[in-house]
Amino acid sequence: MSQGDKQQAQECVQTSQPWNNPDAVPFIRFEHVTKKFGDFFAVDDVSLDIYRHELFALLGGSGCGKTTLLRMLAGFEEPSDGKIYIDGADMSGVPAYERPTNMMFQSYALFPHMSVEQNVAFGLHQDGLPKSEIRDRVEEMLNLVQMGKFAKRKPHQLSGGQKQRVALARSLVKQPKVLLLDEPLGALDKKLREQTQFELVNIQEKVGTTFVMVTHDQEEAMTMASRIAVMNEGVIKQTGTPFELYEYPNSRFTANFVGQVNLLEGILVDDNEKYAIIHSEAAGGDIYIDHAVSGHEGMTFWVALRPERIRLSDSQPAETKYNCLPGKVEEIGYLGGLSTYHVRLDSGTRIKISEPNSTRHIEPRYTWEDRVWVSWEAGAATVLSQ
Repeated sequence: MSQGDKQQAQECVQTSQPWNNPDAVPFIRFEHVTKKFGDFFAVDDVSLDIYRHELFALLGGSGCGKTTLLRMLAGFEEPSDGKIYIDGADMSGVPAYERPTNMMFQSYALFPHMSVEQNVAFGLHQDGLPKSEIRDRVEEMLNLVQMGKFAKRKPHQLSGGQKQRVALARSLVKQPKVLLLDEPLGALDKKLREQTQFELVNIQEKVGTTFVMVTHDQEEAMTMASRIAVMNEGVIKQTGTPFELYEYPNSRFTANFVGQVNLLEGILVDDNEKYAIIHSEAAGGDIYIDHAVSGHEGMTFWVALRPERIRLSDSQPAETKYNCLPGKVEEIGYLGGLSTYHVRLDSGTRIKISEPNSTRHIEPRYTWEDRVWVSWEAGAATVLSQ
């Protein structure tokens, strides 16, 4: 690769991932934002940068503070402390109707007596735009969400997915700088929700609006978002791309919340420049890690293993000294393309393993009460200190 090609590639990365560019200016910035309700901290000293054109997700369980953070960005709540900036402008004291944001609610909140096109046009009429401009913008937006042929229908004549598209069109037609989505797909069934996730991503890429989404569904966040902030008890535990959060969680909480994981507690007994050994009573032996661990011998760590990184065999793999444990199959789940096994190790710890069903089997590879060996590569695990 020539020097010019390298520079062009680097510029492309910086453009597509501005959070990795130290010179990039955040489009939305939370600076030490706190929100208290009485003595309760709904949001506790949160600092966060979101960049232009991102589809950013706030992910967490009920009561973690994600919706409160979104409502403060929208102007429905004022921070107890800290500052919020949008496009460089301080939002302190700026009412919701004067902010360059629009919100799409989980309930969609469509006017039942209005047609689809009237619902989408409502905000433009309130702003006093010329009728010709309203007509053109509504038509463009309905075509974008593939609802043009339903323009004359009333909300009760639409499916859940169609209502979701109308609500999205109504939110985008005013051309906000930021679109806020509060559990936008929560009212849809699983199959439609999965289909709509990709449609929303495609629409966001076409219009270029910055999306900030709140969700409790980690699969939804992983599928749609460019980056995710994982929240718990009013605090952001980790921010990163879906890949970073899944492959490199910084805590047991993030590892558990983003995907499924097996956690084996142990004590660091050997830490070398090229490897580390953690003795785990939970595993019933020593766990070999193919890199050094930042800590001291005797320190407690947790070895995080994703179910798909673990192998099952009916005999002990040859020439394996570490990361190979005996156990018994307790539960089996068949999910079509995937089979899951719950294995009780001889140590008493129960772990989960998942295997792709790449070929058709007359019988499952293993059945209940089978004796098996559980093993994994030295580089398959993540070591966590908290």
